[in-house]
Parts: sequence; structure tokens; C-alpha cells
Amino acid sequence: MGAAPGSVGVTPVTISISPRDVLVVVDVQYDFLPGGHLAVANGDEVVPLINALARKFANVVFTQDWHPANHISFASQHATKAPFETIELDYGTQVLWPDHCVWNSHGAELSRDLDIPHGQLIIRKGYNRAIDSYSGFQEADRETQTGLAGYLNERDIGRLYVVGLATDYCVGWTAIDGAASGFDVTVIEDATRAIDNDGSLDKAWAAMAEAGVTRIMSRQILG
Repeated sequence: MGAAPGSVGVTPVTISISPRDVLVVVDVQYDFLPGGHLAVANGDEVVPLINALARKFANVVFTQDWHPANHISFASQHATKAPFETIELDYGTQVLWPDHCVWNSHGAELSRDLDIPHGQLIIRKGYNRAIDSYSGFQEADRETQTGLAGYLNERDIGRLYVVGLATDYCVGWTAIDGAASGFDVTVIEDATRAIDNDGSLDKAWAAMAEAGVTRIMSRQILG
């Protein structure tokens, strides 16, 4: 994984997790793991680390990509297009993806290797056929809310720590939107992995830094 030039550095201090803090586990699903339809390189490496981190948190929530089979973001729905090409939609430029995380499919399931029995909430996103949704907070039209911010506010949650897949898309968008919703947001870098398509990882880190998202390593929590 590359690092963004300048901007957010890795804070060298040990971090104490509060009972009000929450771990946000983004899209650790079979289609994003090795062998999946949109596999993130080495994505399975984050699972044991996320399990270890989760034991430090009283509060854990998950996001889950959850698409109909004819989702507009699938390249298969556009006769002249291939995966990773782009199209223009009403809400802006849309990357086209291989079919993935189709609801009720094995690929859409959260990994059974996640050992987080105290996880409290699953936010499903991308189920609207006409709108993609990377962020756990709002869909790509930047208007439709998922309800995650309301849930966290009602729970009087403290800081958000974001982990999962993929750093440069769903993790990054979730972190940025969490900060925009007024939360103190940190991404645990080594508990994420990236697609890194055409410089997307460096762009994502830069965008997160601009949004005020902090970036740490898991050892700062785990010791």
C-alpha cells in the first residue's frame, strides 16, 4: 500500500480506546477476498487483525455491499463497456465493476472468519439499482442517507475507527463522510487493503487528509 505524500502522518503514540468509541468494519465480504469477483489483493490478511482490534471495542458496526443482479455499476449491464471503465450518470462519474456482492449470494456474505460476536449493526448499501454506494453514510448521489449517522448519534458514540475493504473506495468514502457528519474519524491503515486502480490509493489518502481523517497503525491500539 502506498502512502499519501505529506498530509496525514502516523501518530507514534499509544491510543486508549474509550467505551464510547466504535470500530466500523467495512465490506469484509467474500467477493472482496481472494477468489471473489472483485478481490482486493491480500484482503484476507485484514481479518485476524480486525478480530484482534474488535476485542478492544465495546461497539462494532459493519457495512455490507448489497446489490441487485442488474445494478447500474456492473459493467455487464452496459453492452459496450468493460470493468473499470467509467460512465456518466446523473450523480457524476461512475466506475464500472465486475458483478459483485449480489444480494443473497455467497459473495455478498460477510466473512465467516470474522470473530466479532458483539457486533451490533449491519448497514447494507448499494441496494438501490440506480445508485452506487461506497460510503457507509450516504449513497453516491450524495443525498440518500443510510441511517448510520443517526444511529451513531443516538448511541452518543465517541470516535470512529474504520477498517476493512477497500481503502481507496468504501473505507475512504466512509471515513470522509463520517468526518463530514461531525465524527472524529481514524483509519487504521494496516487493517485495510486497497484496489489501487490508476493512483486511486494516493488520491484517497489525500482526500481523507483534507477531510480531517486521522491515520494510524494497529500497533498503536494493540500495543
